[in-house]
Amino acid sequence: MAYVRTVKTASGAIAVQIVHSNRRGSRSIDHIGSAHNDAEVAALKVAAARRLAGGQGELDLGIDLPQDAASGSAEDPLPISATRFAHLWDALSRAYDALGFGEAAGGDEVFRQLVLARIIEPTSKEDSIRVLDEVGVVPASYATINRRLAVYAQPQWRQGLAAASAARATLGPASLVLFDVTTLYFETHQGDGFREPGFSKERRLEPQITVGMLTDAAGRPLLIEAFEGNFEGNKAETRTMLPTLQTFMAAHALQDVTVVADAEMFSEANREAIEDAGLSYIIGARIPHEPYQVKQWRREHPDAEHPDAEIPDGHVFTAPWPANAKKRAAGRRDKVTYYRYKADSARRTLRGIETQIAKAERAVAGKEPVKRNRFLTLTGGQRAVNRDLEAKARALAGLKAYITNMPDPSSEFVIGAYHQLWHIEKSFRMSKHDLRARPIYHHKRESIDAHLTIVFAALAVSRLVEERTGWSIKRFVRTARRYRTVQIRAGGQTLTAADPLPDDLRDALALIN
Repeated sequence: MAYVRTVKTASGAIAVQIVHSNRRGSRSIDHIGSAHNDAEVAALKVAAARRLAGGQGELDLGIDLPQDAASGSAEDPLPISATRFAHLWDALSRAYDALGFGEAAGGDEVFRQLVLARIIEPTSKEDSIRVLDEVGVVPASYATINRRLAVYAQPQWRQGLAAASAARATLGPASLVLFDVTTLYFETHQGDGFREPGFSKERRLEPQITVGMLTDAAGRPLLIEAFEGNFEGNKAETRTMLPTLQTFMAAHALQDVTVVADAEMFSEANREAIEDAGLSYIIGARIPHEPYQVKQWRREHPDAEHPDAEIPDGHVFTAPWPANAKKRAAGRRDKVTYYRYKADSARRTLRGIETQIAKAERAVAGKEPVKRNRFLTLTGGQRAVNRDLEAKARALAGLKAYITNMPDPSSEFVIGAYHQLWHIEKSFRMSKHDLRARPIYHHKRESIDAHLTIVFAALAVSRLVEERTGWSIKRFVRTARRYRTVQIRAGGQTLTAADPLPDDLRDALALIN
């Protein structure tokens, strides 16, 4: 016969053993292991019972085993009672709270669940219940989620989140804020006053909305606003930039900020509207013709006769743009334009020009079919290479213009500030692709606004995780979700087990903490 026993060892641990004995009084002992608490004792007893059950019939050892453990083979696994993405969920929750969103949302756990579920796996609100269940979090019901969306669309709710996000940025009159817009289209054919047909940035004609985003210089989201989507051309930027800035400044009691935006954002009307509002700006501008300062530089140097005279790499030309008396009386400021020359950019541009010229020359010679080419001129049935346009393009190669109305700016500050725009471009890419910001499952204005509020919070959490860990949010989620914590029923005890974490993930989690 054989039975399981426990004995206390000299070290104070509890040893679990299998004792084999026969009628003649001889016996042998198999040592299963030593335990230091009740859970470990229960697990060792289950292991001993499984060993005894191998090749034997049912044996009652007085141990409360799961049904399959008592009757199965020694190879049967212990049943898992619960599983959870504990490392991933807890890290994202800590980032959420670090931004102050827990407090700003008044402890609303439904909002937390929707925000973090969107980071883990962007999907519909209904399907987010499945995501949360896989994570190991008890999800809110779909009916509860639908009821809460109306709350998340309210301006005061969004302002509270924006204030919490902005608290991490040092705001003041000299604060740099980055602005950009995008369009989100809907798979429908009818406009409703908010979603209206237009030519989107994805080159689509379906009803769409325009979304304006404001971030700080590091790309941390500060504000997101949705506007009607029936704008044409750069009218969208004119109608979105100033309202977004004014909303932001009113919320934070700011008298002035310096908005940084690309040339596409600033039409002449837009720039005048920003100036009329008394705001500072830094913009990248297109250069329609070779600036006077560049022409003068080429005339004053020995190689002036050469059309490709080399300008030193990084050289900056300054062009003051003083306001006239009438504009100064209206509160307009003096402006300045900086033209910077980059040799690498010039080489790339010139290579492209040469390629296009070669194609145009082959088309003129009849060796290649006529295709779209800006250097190819068609007049009646005659083809010709536009040499004037070629000369103009070569003269502008490598030059970039930066315009500002800031008082006493330095070229280094202005150019450096403009080249921070990649941060907001990255944020828009993350929101549109990683977080799937397009609200394809929503049709009402209220639901669309609530969806964008959730995306805004998810973007802020994602940027914080990336900032602290140096990982992309995609890499962090993909890596952390591999490591679960599981609960195992062993006898009358519940054991918690987890895979050991790799060093890089452990370090990343520590940085988020």
